[in-house]
Amino acid sequence: MNIQQFQYIVALAEHRHFEMAAEKCFISQSTLSTMISKFEDEIGITIFDRKRKPVGVTKEGQVLISQIKLILKRIEEFNEMTSEMKGEVRGRLSIAVIPTVAPYLLPLFLHQFAQKFPFLEIEVRELTTSEIIRRLKLRELDIGIVSTPIDDKELREIELYREPFLFYNLADSSQGAIHPDEIDVNKLFLLEEGHCLRTQVLALCDIYTKKDKDSTLNFNFKAGSMDSLLRFVKANKGSTLVPYLTSIDFSETDKSHLSTFSNPKPFRSVGLLVHQHFVKESILKNLTDAIMNATQSILPKLNDESLGLHPMRKTKFK
Repeated sequence: MNIQQFQYIVALAEHRHFEMAAEKCFISQSTLSTMISKFEDEIGITIFDRKRKPVGVTKEGQVLISQIKLILKRIEEFNEMTSEMKGEVRGRLSIAVIPTVAPYLLPLFLHQFAQKFPFLEIEVRELTTSEIIRRLKLRELDIGIVSTPIDDKELREIELYREPFLFYNLADSSQGAIHPDEIDVNKLFLLEEGHCLRTQVLALCDIYTKKDKDSTLNFNFKAGSMDSLLRFVKANKGSTLVPYLTSIDFSETDKSHLSTFSNPKPFRSVGLLVHQHFVKESILKNLTDAIMNATQSILPKLNDESLGLHPMRKTKFK
């Protein structure tokens, strides 16, 4: 068996079609089929069911393919480690960012970061926290940017910044700093389940105990994105909580509806998340520095006294 056979097996498992898999591997269909058959004969286990259309994967094949993917990932990491030792930054880097962070953070640093490493192929996508954690553990993802702490022994966290919440309110004309207890939860709209920001706001405002059964609203809207949420709040003269970076591009009219919170100020911590065996330390440090440099001049300075917290632990690089 060899690495090429592993790559052919993974390609066929992804496409379930010999011709498409062969095109991806830049070989003929007959070569791909022959190499995979030799591998199956060598180990004495059938991985693919060729009688099905599209090509099927046997139960034994599913187990083997998951292990083959891990082996290929380790080989890729080995090659990247040797490149780092030689001072080279190349290869692929997959990053996933939670939806309530991605649109506001990525424009601040991503273009400049990519320009700094022209030989690095960077893939960025939006995913929920649970999906980011799942893919990191399967080694299908290199880096996640999430709201921390996660406190998972398989993963390593690096704090990037603390971001205060602001109160966006069109329900009334209140001005000045506000305390969470003063929020009318009957006019408060949130993101749908699955967003960590929703969970944070629910905990902050204790909504379930404050919700008024006699509210004049006979609907409960749960937005799928911050943009939808803000549009809905405007249309229905409601309110919501927004992370500070979300408000950076607000119009002057929208900013006039923003209020800060009194001490202790509610906030979220945003950080990088990687697997404990992540090896691209140079890239990780450069990415951390790029994000910290991009946000420190924009975000307001928060201290532990205003947050009502003890100093948080710092995560160091290996």
